[in-house]
Amino acid sequence: MIGSTAGIQLKTRQRWVGEVVELFSSMRFAISLLTLIAIASIIGTVLKQNEPMPNYVNQFGPFWFEVFNKLGLYAVYSTWWFLLIMGFLVLSTSLCIARNGPKMIKDARSWRENVREQSLRNFHHKAEWQVALPVAELTRQVVQRVAANGYKVKVVARDDATLIAAKKGAANKWGYIFAHTAIVIICLGGLLDSDMPIRFQQWFYGKTPFTGNGVIAEISAQHRLGLGNPTFRGNTLIPEGASSSTAIIPQQNGVMIQDLPFTIKLNRFVIDYYSTGMPKLFASDVTVRDHDTGKEFNATIKVNQPLIYNGVALYQSSFEDGGSKLQLVGHSMSGAEDKRFDIAGEVNGSTPLTQSKDSQYTVEWSGFRAFNVENMSSNAGQDVRAVNLGKGSSNQLMADLDKHLGSGAKSNTAKELKNVGPSVQYKLRDKTGQAREFLNYMQSVQVDGAYVFLAGVRDTPDEPFRYLRIPADDNDSVDEWMRLRAALANPALRTEAAQHYAAQAMKGISANADQLREQVRQSALRGLTIFAGDGNESGYVAVSRFLEKIPAAEQEKAADIFMKILNGSLWELWQTARTKASLPAVASDEKHARFLQLATNALADASFYHAPVYLQLSSFEEVKASVLQVTRSPGKKVVYLGCLFLVLGVFSMLYIRERRLWVWIRPQDGGAHALMAMSTQRKTMDFDKEYVVLKAKLTQSA
Repeated sequence: MIGSTAGIQLKTRQRWVGEVVELFSSMRFAISLLTLIAIASIIGTVLKQNEPMPNYVNQFGPFWFEVFNKLGLYAVYSTWWFLLIMGFLVLSTSLCIARNGPKMIKDARSWRENVREQSLRNFHHKAEWQVALPVAELTRQVVQRVAANGYKVKVVARDDATLIAAKKGAANKWGYIFAHTAIVIICLGGLLDSDMPIRFQQWFYGKTPFTGNGVIAEISAQHRLGLGNPTFRGNTLIPEGASSSTAIIPQQNGVMIQDLPFTIKLNRFVIDYYSTGMPKLFASDVTVRDHDTGKEFNATIKVNQPLIYNGVALYQSSFEDGGSKLQLVGHSMSGAEDKRFDIAGEVNGSTPLTQSKDSQYTVEWSGFRAFNVENMSSNAGQDVRAVNLGKGSSNQLMADLDKHLGSGAKSNTAKELKNVGPSVQYKLRDKTGQAREFLNYMQSVQVDGAYVFLAGVRDTPDEPFRYLRIPADDNDSVDEWMRLRAALANPALRTEAAQHYAAQAMKGISANADQLREQVRQSALRGLTIFAGDGNESGYVAVSRFLEKIPAAEQEKAADIFMKILNGSLWELWQTARTKASLPAVASDEKHARFLQLATNALADASFYHAPVYLQLSSFEEVKASVLQVTRSPGKKVVYLGCLFLVLGVFSMLYIRERRLWVWIRPQDGGAHALMAMSTQRKTMDFDKEYVVLKAKLTQSA
């Protein structure tokens, strides 16, 4: 009784194991796993992986950031659930091969000679004929003709008949085995090149990502991976003339430092551009020194032409600024003083800005480009007097402002690409930690038929730059505009300019001259004061707010008068500022009138610039840096082998058709009777044609 119970339990356990194995090795289970892997791969493709965590917080917000972080979507390919799915796929495919592979191999080797004459008559493709030949002779002819068509033939003697079994395309079965084996091999290769070795070292050797700042050589061993690390993928940035013997491997909450078995020195970085400004060629001329042997050799690393040495591949990934030395001239953008000063900086460094009166600022130099290609096609300029000020519409006002405050290269005409020279990019950070980003061009650029200096600004990194267009003066500088800006902020100079404007406007008028002159002076002073602003609103926005208080029926006429008085007052303000600086008055001509028009636009736009200073690049010493991707990927060759198996398997399944042929020959009426039958896995028109041809050859007379 006890033995019977144990036997039942054993059979139950065996049946349960068999059902589990059948489930894991079934096609529906494998397809489900592949579907999950495809969904995860889509997520990993759409969502940038291994970015710094603050980037994801800014993109998704605190709530969804935590949700996605719990799911591991920021590093999909290294999450436990993705690796578990990959492991189950390997297990499922391996079990499928183990279960069905021997059967397929056995079937491919089998001749299927155990058929009967009656079963052959049930085939769709069959034929019968009778000849006046002995059975042996007919057998010889059939074997010869079947073999001539590429079939392997086996003759089986029966009691009263002879069976000829033939087969062709048995390699089709190997196609299924190769294709399934390829999936296993590719998955194993992918696991070999994953970050599992790094995770293993973090779990069992206490390795942790480095989250601070410091010199790489001084980072402790706790954050470093040794030379024995079997697989990694990192980057190293090397300025010209500098060396590196480590790679940086990004992690979710920091970086790991990977030591390399050699030192790379960047001798020279070469870059060439297309006419559109896109890089056409960039390459690194490097010297590699082996740490063990001391051997040194020179090499050039280009895009798609990596350097592979000692099992480590160096790919040309990108390029950065390596710490270019910058010299700039600063201009005050606040207060009534036209102040300028010199300032120096280095890209990726910072410089205290002590010249600001309001608060302490720090300049963080984030980028420099010696080559900038922009679309400089010409377009009609935006006349400040054409800005809609008389309809009381703030939306219309902002739309008008956008025409000359938007992109530095905005145009509705055909593209005209042109190198506009160097540019410097930096952040101004105040003592509270708040920062805005600026992008200033070194040289004046012709936009809408006039030369202007482009000063870009944006509040967040995901916004496009908006450009303040400072007109270039007769000396191709910003000095005159800065002088006019400071004068507009000076109440005394505004009062003096209003007096000059009133005197000029009242020339030749004698009746009530003093009274009219005083009215014009007050109007001019009011216009300058409104345009200068009160700290909250200035420029055209302040003018628009003022005109909104006037009855709607009179707004258009009032706006026209206001702008005429403002333009004349600004002209006198400019001349007054030059007189104060001991400079002669400028000629009253079309060229300077155009400059004043552009200067007025820029003064109005300056309220959106929100910077205490304007920094203009004066000279530079460019230092380039190459970014190399450093990889050790032993799984690459494994994946290549898997791809070879996959190609062989797919080719075998698609282009090799298994065909079986049987001919049953028995004696009849002094001759021989033959019954032929053919079969294939996939019935196609080609198979039908082959059957007809082979039937004709076999049934023809001897």
